[in-house]
Amino acid sequence: MALRRPPVEGRPQGAEIVVAGYGDLVGAPLSVLLAQDSIRGNATVTVCHVKTRELAQHTRNADILVVATGRPGLIRGDMIKPGSVVVDVGVHRTEDGHLVGDVIFDEAKEVAGMITPVPGGVGPMTITMLMKNTVKSAKLHAGIN
Repeated sequence: MALRRPPVEGRPQGAEIVVAGYGDLVGAPLSVLLAQDSIRGNATVTVCHVKTRELAQHTRNADILVVATGRPGLIRGDMIKPGSVVVDVGVHRTEDGHLVGDVIFDEAKEVAGMITPVPGGVGPMTITMLMKNTVKSAKLHAGIN
């Protein structure tokens, strides 16, 4: 499938961003960071969770949709704005041993302009940044620049 051009290039200037999930590891801190950036007029940020009424109405408005709900397969293709950027942060192991995300990938890839897969999406970058920050912290603690 050829990916369509994403709705936003560089900073999310004027974008509608929806963060689905308000957990301590992803949703809450990301929402705060995005909201701080939106104060300068860069984006509109909406925070949802699994019990948000009419969740699909919110997700269909998103130019950028970040999903970290902890519910495998919660977001279906018909809940995504055509051409949007979808970042699936969820990682779940099914009974047959496969890894899946919070987004039904096969449906979403037909609608989204860009989408991160599970596995292989944001997980490797998360691990990379964890390692980088661990080394940085160790250097600071040891007084090494």
